[in-house]
Amino acid sequence: MRYTIEKVTTLIGARRYGDTDADVSFVLTDSRSLCFPEETLFFALKSERNDGHNFIPELYRRGVRNFVVSSVPKGWASDYPGVNFLKVVNTLEALQRLAERHRDEFNIPVVGITGSNGKTMVKEWLYQLLSPTLFVTRSPRSYNSQIGVPLSVWLMDTNTQVGVFEAGISQPGEMLALRDIIQPSIAVLTNLGAAHDENFDGREDKCREKLILFHDAKTIVYNLDDTIVAKVVETSADCSGERLAWSATDPTAAMYIQSVVKEGDHTIVTYIYKGGEPEKYTIPFIDDASVENSVICAAVALRLGVPAATVCERMATLEPVAMRLEVKEGNNGCTLINDSYNSDINSLDIALDFMNRRPDHKGRRRTLILSDIFQSGMEPQELYKEVSDLARKRGVVKFIGIGPALTTNAGSIQISEKYFFSTVQQFISSNVFHSLSDEVILLKGARQFGFDRITELLVRKVHETILEVNLNAIVKNLNWYRSFMKPETKLVCMIKADAYGAGSVEIAKTLQDHRVDYLAVAVADEGATLRRNGITSNIMVMNPEMTAFKTMFDYDLEPEVYNFRILDALIKAAEKEGITGYPVHIKLDTGMHRLGFDPIADIDKLVDRLHRQNAIIPRSVFSHFVGADSDNFDDFSARQFALFDEGSRRLQAAFEHKILRHMDNSAGIEHFPERQMDMCRLGLGLYGVNPRDNSIINNVSSLKTTILQLREVTPPDTIGYSRRGTIGKPSVIAAIPIGYADGLDRHLGNRHCYCLVNGQKAEYVGNICMDVAMIDVTGIDCHEGDSVEIFGDNLPVTVLSDVLDTIPYEVLTGISNRVKRIYFQD
Repeated sequence: MRYTIEKVTTLIGARRYGDTDADVSFVLTDSRSLCFPEETLFFALKSERNDGHNFIPELYRRGVRNFVVSSVPKGWASDYPGVNFLKVVNTLEALQRLAERHRDEFNIPVVGITGSNGKTMVKEWLYQLLSPTLFVTRSPRSYNSQIGVPLSVWLMDTNTQVGVFEAGISQPGEMLALRDIIQPSIAVLTNLGAAHDENFDGREDKCREKLILFHDAKTIVYNLDDTIVAKVVETSADCSGERLAWSATDPTAAMYIQSVVKEGDHTIVTYIYKGGEPEKYTIPFIDDASVENSVICAAVALRLGVPAATVCERMATLEPVAMRLEVKEGNNGCTLINDSYNSDINSLDIALDFMNRRPDHKGRRRTLILSDIFQSGMEPQELYKEVSDLARKRGVVKFIGIGPALTTNAGSIQISEKYFFSTVQQFISSNVFHSLSDEVILLKGARQFGFDRITELLVRKVHETILEVNLNAIVKNLNWYRSFMKPETKLVCMIKADAYGAGSVEIAKTLQDHRVDYLAVAVADEGATLRRNGITSNIMVMNPEMTAFKTMFDYDLEPEVYNFRILDALIKAAEKEGITGYPVHIKLDTGMHRLGFDPIADIDKLVDRLHRQNAIIPRSVFSHFVGADSDNFDDFSARQFALFDEGSRRLQAAFEHKILRHMDNSAGIEHFPERQMDMCRLGLGLYGVNPRDNSIINNVSSLKTTILQLREVTPPDTIGYSRRGTIGKPSVIAAIPIGYADGLDRHLGNRHCYCLVNGQKAEYVGNICMDVAMIDVTGIDCHEGDSVEIFGDNLPVTVLSDVLDTIPYEVLTGISNRVKRIYFQD
């Protein structure tokens, strides 16, 4: 929908500077996602670490002319001709108010979903249940925050028949604004779990906050069997709507679950809705969470008037919700971004934005493989013209359309290199498919087209063992540590050792997107790899070698300098190249006794040597805490800091320019926030392990494999080499394709540790081999091909490191490069 700038000014109560006529269709909060500048309204949001006002010059240069600001730039009339600045007190509140007023334009059913878990799955399954006959506008991905909710509601337009939106909270006082934006006619509480418990005075307090969403809802959906939820609903003034409670124990519940029968790979649910006759549906899942989420979806669908027979028919075809964009290594030098789980114009824009914001590997072309888009509410010619515009704006140079509608409307796609096929099979059989090479490919398709066949053929198959890397968890850990830091404190993120085994290129892209100040690698070759893959952030080299000086100069990598030998060699090499003012990072040894200048004895000589040349210049000075992870070393840490403070101040006093001082590592950021100085270094904590107590913050890496074979073994037979694997009773032994060549330490064998099979512990039996390990799955319901978790969300990597009497670093960095990395973003 379009709004005139005059109407927007009135809706958000702004004071307008500028008088240029304009219509706006898009709202923007992240300058990196700009697509249609002429029709964009940018909200300059402020956070602890960023200020959207800083991006106004760049956005103006790129064509944006409408801004919501809390302060108008000086000289705005002369510096920004043709612009409209809408001044408000708080830009986030203005964004929320605009979305709220936009919501007021619609008198249609809107479903608001909150809860600790399952929000996105319920939203996506409702979309699958409703969209065959209704045009549904829903939250993209997990857009459920104070910013995400208004951006989601803004997507409603004249075609929308039902809205389905998530509302996520983590602090008291957050739900009220989200409720006013969503204004649900049906409000859903999926469940009440432990997430964010620490921010509330108990579960009841958290439940009351979530139920604020229910205040004006005509119907409320919740679990009557949860005693806390039932109690709060009963006493809350926010719960005055029709109570569509579901229960497996109370036959009087509006949605009574009479039985749940799990059979093989599916579940049959029998229910009674509002006292009617028993009805059944089948879902192709057996886990409890899926069953519970399906009950919620059934209740909402029935309330919206979907017939029971239709619910039954559509439940049977529910697809797993892939709530992530997966980045995979493909054949012939291709990179695949797999989003072949749904196809609509809003999710396409998000996927294209994700592809566009990844630095283009080695100059490779961007290719979009897209299926027909259904239930868009638009005329096909108009729809595919918009698709074409989006793709071109996001840098797509090669378009492959699959489906009769795209083929018919090929003329609407204004991209020079384009191909069209009626079916996936026709595409797979074509020369176009077999000629894909050195491209970044986005796969975006409706489920019924079977894009999984394309993915299966394009993905480079190396091993059945994979390391899944959650890029969202990286961001959450980054922000968790930033919460201990002052907004002005800079941050170095360690991505040495291939980002602790997670894969440095993709991790660096994510960190660059979130504007960390420095990346740090161990050696120059690691930094050069990042540069060749489009990383432009400042990169520090922690262990520079003299033979790599030319590489550092060529790729703009900033070395650590820790003694006079390397200092003199670096100066000589820089002078030979005609380089002046090259930034370096001075390391002081305050107690680690590994590398570094003496902070007392060496400073005068170091200053003198630096002053007698102009090839290099100190950018920062730093040292390492020996024991910030333990309170037992606090006295020693204090002595270290005193030494560093003295040495670094003497170095700074010798130079007019600012030299950044940093000593806090991951443990120090949390334990010594008063010692963060100008910059901190984030290492293991970024990857989810809190070095203070070895707890998991947000798990990043999950090592998974599959069961190759199941075998029944009886005593006195043994398992594996040297007959080390003994059993005391008839057992079922599974072989899994992972061994010590993949990074599975041999010391975990012979029942010293375990993995998880369908959530249950399965001990390693016998010696771990080079490529295969054997596990005891006696009593576990499993089959060949089932997934096995070596470590991850359900089995912390610290369990393995504790057994091995080592640190998590060693386990994470020990994962072999032959293990395929799969990256995903929620």
